[in-house]
Amino acid sequence: MRDTDDPMKRALALAQQAADMGEVPVGAVIVDPATGAIVAEGHNRPIANHDPTAHAEIMALRAAAQKIGNYRLPGLHVYVTLEPCAMCAGAISFARIEKLVFAASDPKGGAVIHGPQFFEQPTCHWRTEVEQDGENAEVAGALLSNFFKQRRK
Repeated sequence: MRDTDDPMKRALALAQQAADMGEVPVGAVIVDPATGAIVAEGHNRPIANHDPTAHAEIMALRAAAQKIGNYRLPGLHVYVTLEPCAMCAGAISFARIEKLVFAASDPKGGAVIHGPQFFEQPTCHWRTEVEQDGENAEVAGALLSNFFKQRRK
């Protein structure tokens, strides 16, 4: 069995790890579709790292770039539990990620199908293929909703 038989399930597990640390529950996994291997993964860590850029996607992109030894990651796919923000969409584009798969949409902060629709802008130099994982959207959304309900108590 390949370790990417369900990369979104791994991303959801990473999101839960983030929640357990008191971070917004978002997880990301970068996969090499040619081999089925997970290249890198990450979850939100801005609080723990004292770094406003430590989003799940950024953490995974940094780890993948270090592992591969290149800031460009052509041919790789990223699976993330929440629609990326503008910063993360930009980083995905700069990394030349082939495909982005996200679970929950984010009408307030998302930048892929909402907001600036980053990959559709003429200033976007690399248009990553985008797919929404509707099967896991509800699970990812519930993880976020429950996290914020607990924070508001």
